[in-house]
Amino acid sequence: MTTGSIEELLHEWLPKQRWFAGKDHGAPTVRIVAQRTLREGDPTLLHLLAEVQGDGAPSPTTYQLLLGVRTELPSQLDHALLGYVENFGIVYEATHDQELMRNVLEWINSEADREQLAFRRETSAEIDVDAASLVLTAEQSNTSIVFGEQNILKLFRIVVPGLNPDLEITRALTEASNQHIAGVQGWIETDVDAVPTTLALLQKFLRSGSDGWALALTSVRDLFAEGDLHADEVGGDFAAESERLGMATADVHSAMAQTLATGIADAAAIESLAAAMHARLEVATSSVSALVDHAPAIGAVFDTLARRSEPVAVQRVHGDYHLGQVLRTDSGWVLLDFEGEPGEPIDVRSALSSPLRDVAGMLRSFDYAARYLLADHAGAAQLEYRAAEWAERNRDAFCVGYAKTAGHDPREDDVLLRAYELDKAVYEVVYESRNRPDWVHIPMGSIERLLAA
Repeated sequence: MTTGSIEELLHEWLPKQRWFAGKDHGAPTVRIVAQRTLREGDPTLLHLLAEVQGDGAPSPTTYQLLLGVRTELPSQLDHALLGYVENFGIVYEATHDQELMRNVLEWINSEADREQLAFRRETSAEIDVDAASLVLTAEQSNTSIVFGEQNILKLFRIVVPGLNPDLEITRALTEASNQHIAGVQGWIETDVDAVPTTLALLQKFLRSGSDGWALALTSVRDLFAEGDLHADEVGGDFAAESERLGMATADVHSAMAQTLATGIADAAAIESLAAAMHARLEVATSSVSALVDHAPAIGAVFDTLARRSEPVAVQRVHGDYHLGQVLRTDSGWVLLDFEGEPGEPIDVRSALSSPLRDVAGMLRSFDYAARYLLADHAGAAQLEYRAAEWAERNRDAFCVGYAKTAGHDPREDDVLLRAYELDKAVYEVVYESRNRPDWVHIPMGSIERLLAA
């Protein structure tokens, strides 16, 4: 068993966690900036804020940790072990400890205040404090803990001072009784740098929900298995669901506009938006040579946007919208995770944008779903036209559904929508070149199709 101080244990343990964002910056330097004892005894529950600085990282990142301390560790918690701290005890990841997580749920239900942490309950919440907890393993940037079949607690791992947009937006939509979100049940907050800051969000758990990305891939797989049928002829055709998703998306956008801030982007603001897209393109082109030949044509689209004189309605949006952020439940589509990009300042994540930014994100996701299976598929070249057919059919269906609810087709604003899509595709090219080079062809192919349209 590893022995050392808590900081030394975290130095070894943090880089191995799925949600740790500093894997590209070498071994981290860890400094605990806040440590609170939420429960004393055996087990003890600690809440930590740890400032982590990796080699070459431009600035430190603050992570939130829940650690348990026991004199003896039950075998079912062996996988959660960090190590031993002399004269203190065995330290482990507390989110896997059902006894300690039951305490957290009880504190939310009773709206307790413990060691400068405020546990809060939504007025209409239904919380079973005796429900057993289970940590989900699919979460990438946070840690999600399911309590029975009723609630799910998202622990935000990267802590940025301020009200997390996921709580702000989801609570506003909960109070508006919107049917396309998982309602807020409670939250945890504290002051960071004298700013009230969201630490965790408790929501209804949608146990019947099916991941949108997985459903889309099943549809594509069904299409590839049928050699002589078109996308609209296959039993797993996804277009009807894409249309319903478009309707749900427009409904949520409408509710956000009614309950949260809105505005108008004038010509100067639109020019600034185009300039930011240009700047991202320039950075991307300097690091990915494959973009060089396309950069002038992409830039021309951004230039066209910059010359737009007609104002654009802006509002709060999802900000990171794709098929992995939606669930198909028994009652319809539900949108999740309104927090934006973890680690970005709250004001950046809460900035007003055109709803077409979300539409573009989902259209990009349909392109990805259509071609995801081609990388390892024999005869991929022969299937490319079928993938393109599936993507176009579902992109169209989504926009048709959106128009049915919003009253206008997002494709009517072709310049803004295409600029958003190209901006997103440029980001994807950089991401894939760094993480999955074999996939660069997916966003590159989308760029070529968008420029040819």
